[in-house]
Order: sequence, then C-alpha cells, then structure tokens
Amino acid sequence: MVAHVRAEAQGDERGALLSFLAEQRDAVRRSVLGLTEEQARSRPSASELSLAGLIKHLAEVEQSWIARARQEPPAVDRDQSDWSECFRLIGDETVASQLAYWEEVAAGTEAYVRGVPSLDDTFPLPKAPWFPPDDRVSVRWLCLHLIRETARHAGHADIIRESLDGASAWDLAAREQEARS
Repeated sequence: MVAHVRAEAQGDERGALLSFLAEQRDAVRRSVLGLTEEQARSRPSASELSLAGLIKHLAEVEQSWIARARQEPPAVDRDQSDWSECFRLIGDETVASQLAYWEEVAAGTEAYVRGVPSLDDTFPLPKAPWFPPDDRVSVRWLCLHLIRETARHAGHADIIRESLDGASAWDLAAREQEARS
C-alpha cells in the first residue's frame, strides 16, 4: 500500500488533494477486507457492479487519466462499445492482482502530481460527449475528478459490501484499525 499522503502544512494543496484521493481509495480497498474471491466478484444487488469490478475499473480509469495528462496512451485501451470488461475480472485476474495494480497506479499518480511544475498546468482532452466541453483541463481539475470518481464508487462499494454481509464502512475501518494494532 502506498503510504498515506498527508497535507504537510497549511497551503500544501497537492498534499491535500492526494490525501483525499488516498482516503477514497482506502475506502474502496477496505470493502473487500475479509472477503473470499467469490464474494468480491459477486453482484448482490440489482446492479451489475461487484467489488472486484469496482477495484479494476478505478485502477484503469486512474491510470488512463494520468496517461492522458502525460499525453501518452493508456495501459488498457478499451473499445468504447464494451466497457463492461472494465467492471469485471476476466482471465487470470484476481482481487489481489487488481489491488496490487492499483497500488502501482496510485504511486504513479502521486509522482505525477508531485512532479508537475504547477497544478494550473493543462492538458488536452479529446472531443467526446462524456468529457468536459473545454479543450483543456488542469492538473488540479484532474485531481478533483479522480477524487470525485473514486468517492462515487466508494459509495457503491459500501452498498455492495453491506448487501454481502452487513459490514458497513465504519465496521471495516474499525477492523482494519484493529488488525494494525
């Protein structure tokens, strides 16, 4: 796990943004605490979402946004017509492998955000109905977008986990804290 980034001092905007993103990642990561592979892959609600699929999706989306900001191709180039593969484990993918991949992605995100000269630096977006209408967005916008995306899915993860065994986000945070002690 990437060490938690904390806003070191008043005015450390990068640290604050990265800290909030890390907290949301942790919430999703905790959602699989103590589950079997089968439970993490299950879809216990009317939704097609599973905890394993959310982890995979968040890792891929975060990596693709950082690649876009670097003006590089994403590691996984999904056909827009079949995004469902982004939300489910396929082949030999496991929850553990997706969590490990997400840790690598998180380290890359932190390095990128810490390394850009300014959060005001911008990068271009392709024209697509799901992107903001602006031609360019800032690194600050990117950080806020990643926080928003991850937080949205952290809420989904809470509902899925409670549907599986009744464990709430608070229960899981307490279990994790207990395990650390």
